[in-house]
Amino acid sequence: MKIATWNVNSIRSRQQQVIEWLQVNPVDVLCLQETKVIDQDFPRSPFEQLGYHTYISGQKSYNGVAIFSLSPMQNISSGFSTILGADVVGDFDIQKRLITGVIDDIHIINLYVPNGASVGSEKYYYKLDWLKLLRKYLENLLDKSPKLCVCGDFNIVPEDRDIYNPESHKNSVGLSKPEREALQEILQLGLVDAFRQFTSAGGHYSWWDYRAAAFPHNHGWRIDHHYLSLPLSQKAISCIIDQSPRKLAKPSDHTPVIVEF
Repeated sequence: MKIATWNVNSIRSRQQQVIEWLQVNPVDVLCLQETKVIDQDFPRSPFEQLGYHTYISGQKSYNGVAIFSLSPMQNISSGFSTILGADVVGDFDIQKRLITGVIDDIHIINLYVPNGASVGSEKYYYKLDWLKLLRKYLENLLDKSPKLCVCGDFNIVPEDRDIYNPESHKNSVGLSKPEREALQEILQLGLVDAFRQFTSAGGHYSWWDYRAAAFPHNHGWRIDHHYLSLPLSQKAISCIIDQSPRKLAKPSDHTPVIVEF
């Protein structure tokens, strides 16, 4: 089984690129982030024609997540409230950032972590609170689902080797100590970075700014991840970053990351 994650930065803008990528890379499951479209306007038909079942949780212009799968999924839900309850979650599910489902006993959580804007801003503290809620959510799921794949755009650089010039970005959102600590607290639940199971070297990234020729210079950040529960990580046989879509005209600033079991 292959599971891919890809922040497409608008599914309507990148629809043809995703179709063509799937034709070459018919992964079993594709998790999308930043779809930026309400559910009723999501372009389902072209992907259904490729044989995919589509599960959508979107909103207009911002955020939005989706899962495509070749086989039907079970237990589809979106947001934190289905697990934690509305009283605990409050307003955090207004932004469509999480969708989950089960396939072949693998519980897939597809998420789009808030960017955080700038360190110390209101959006930054929203991000930290969102991550605390995510930890509670995953802690609950891990008690019930031994095979867990948590994937998506985390908007966090885990380590200095995951960014091209950590010293020049040390005060940037995505690298701050509280963000990295929040991510580590999540991983301490028993989750493994799938990419780092197979590749220890730096210089591998999943996001490049559109500006300053960042992609040709490989001035990137590794912020798109697959985190696996221990039983599932033992079944992983590869995890790669596919840079080919980033080379296209008018691409997403992110590129797919694929884990295989």
